[in-house]
Amino acid sequence: MTRPLPRSARRDAHDNRARILDAARAVFGEDGLGAPVREVARHAGVAPATLYRRFPTKRALIAEALTQQRRACHTAVRDALADPDPWHGFQSLIQRICELHAHSRDFADTVMTAFPEAADPTADRGGALPAVTELARRARASGRLRPDFVVDDLVLMLMAHQGVLGVPSAARPAASRRFAAYVIEAFRAPPGTGAPASLPPFPELRPSGSPGPS
Repeated sequence: MTRPLPRSARRDAHDNRARILDAARAVFGEDGLGAPVREVARHAGVAPATLYRRFPTKRALIAEALTQQRRACHTAVRDALADPDPWHGFQSLIQRICELHAHSRDFADTVMTAFPEAADPTADRGGALPAVTELARRARASGRLRPDFVVDDLVLMLMAHQGVLGVPSAARPAASRRFAAYVIEAFRAPPGTGAPASLPPFPELRPSGSPGPS
């Protein structure tokens, strides 16, 4: 029969886990999901063996550490879809996504499913994708979103927004807001009856056999 851990040992284990998750968010937020686990352990002030006792794989660590990021993404999508003005909701989603990314490099990794099979952002993206698709449909129907917009254009947006993370951190929020404003104008349908300039075909961003943009 396994005896329960003493209260002090349980408290130490809980504290170690919290420090590891805080460190993972900080390290992944600054360096992205490619940062090594040993850097997370160093940042947390624990031995790598201690980290691996709590999280046997890097994927398990990512899945737990990015829970807050995934929730923030879902909240942004849900709030945008609830807006009675679909174009305003669409704009607010762009602004919020860029804001989240500007504060954390791993946000783009989460959205673009860098570790799909482990962190399981694929499932989150799958849950959010119908809502974003519906928001885009409503915004197109209002005549204010260009008709050739596809949801995967948001992935291209994040890939381009990655450059904003290279500016000094103090200037990053303002640079991100300016970038979002440019992107919104690019997605906006032209006024009157003018047709938007035609776009090149959407590039293949997924492995062969995966579903395409919708």
